[in-house]
Amino acid sequence: MIPELRNSFNATYSSQGYAELLGRLDRQCGGPIQFRVAETPIFIPRRLLDEMADQGSTLARYLISNPDYLAAARKAIPAGFDVPSQTTHPHFLTADFALIRDATGELVPRLVEIQAFPSVFAYQAELCKAYREAFDLPSSLGSFLGGLNESSYWNLLRRTILGMHDPENVVLTEVDPLHQKTYPDFHVTSERLGIPVVDIALLEPRGNKLYYRNHSGQLTPIHRIYNRAIADELIARNIRLPFDLSRSWDVEWAGHPNWYFLISKFSIPWLAQAGRFPVVPPAVFVDEFLAGSGRDFLANAGVSMPAHPDAAGYEELLLKPLFSFAGKGIEFEPSRERLEAIPPADRGEYLVQQRMRFEPTIETPFGLTQAEIRILYIWPDDGALTPALSLVRLGRGKMMGVDHNKNQEWVGGSAAFYI
Repeated sequence: MIPELRNSFNATYSSQGYAELLGRLDRQCGGPIQFRVAETPIFIPRRLLDEMADQGSTLARYLISNPDYLAAARKAIPAGFDVPSQTTHPHFLTADFALIRDATGELVPRLVEIQAFPSVFAYQAELCKAYREAFDLPSSLGSFLGGLNESSYWNLLRRTILGMHDPENVVLTEVDPLHQKTYPDFHVTSERLGIPVVDIALLEPRGNKLYYRNHSGQLTPIHRIYNRAIADELIARNIRLPFDLSRSWDVEWAGHPNWYFLISKFSIPWLAQAGRFPVVPPAVFVDEFLAGSGRDFLANAGVSMPAHPDAAGYEELLLKPLFSFAGKGIEFEPSRERLEAIPPADRGEYLVQQRMRFEPTIETPFGLTQAEIRILYIWPDDGALTPALSLVRLGRGKMMGVDHNKNQEWVGGSAAFYI
């Protein structure tokens, strides 16, 4: 998107540089990365990143300050997953954006989804550093947002995860963490902050406190949990935890589990129908689409609808489950028959949203490539919501996630540098 930087990178690119990039990541992240790392970062104007960062902050603040929305979202929390002692705000937030061409031909962002859950904050910082060093990128290029630099970024992340506690009493929890594709992020987090990585299914309750076994097998009290366990994975794998999440425990959460549900894809129809956020594509819940005014809302918002409801498919719509992760369950061009096949009691757990057609903007040896840009936000207990870093996914297919762009080159997880 900055032609001179793109042309320079492409002209000097070498497979040796890419091998060095992967080698640096392997050394820093505890072993080979289990998802595809793109051969290139992207180069983007600072104003465009700042615009996305500001939009995400605005949307999050609107949701948090809207009691009607929060009450409705809370009803969507599954039984057994409404955790006590909810924090006043999420500690972590991500907002994903597509870049599209508007009616004037200008490149503008549109929200893909927003989620109050940690992303790969530690790994992404290492990826930016690895790109910079492997390809000798100019020092004038920035990567951190919110006025942060490398030192202040790590200080902010440390303060948010640890709170006021000793690292020994703070744990990063996940389901079977050693076998997650995000393990490189866990490894870097553990190395940089000194906290252990623990399988959430191995925590041990004693009275109203939780404990873990350290490397020596000693039972160690937990004062704060950096939560990376996703509720839908616990449900899908039928994992029975040794402690009741809905019970009040003497522990703090860095990334309180409730926020995973409170700010999620559930929010998109609310944001769209608020009528004040052009960055949000038109969207409605499936039950509203089939039995309410949802279809008319989408049509009035400019979404092209087939003349006959029984047409083969709604070409301009996506069907999304509300609480899936990493693009799981998303369907393109759903038919009315497909929507009606969702049991009536479950239709409120899905939305239909106008499909955002990503503009291919990245010139590569394999043709123009699309970029989805995620803004990563950090919000410490005693601080402000801060856009801290961006994460990029490059792809040439319908879906942008790394799992959906296999057996291709110059696609995958990437990073953004700005001037």
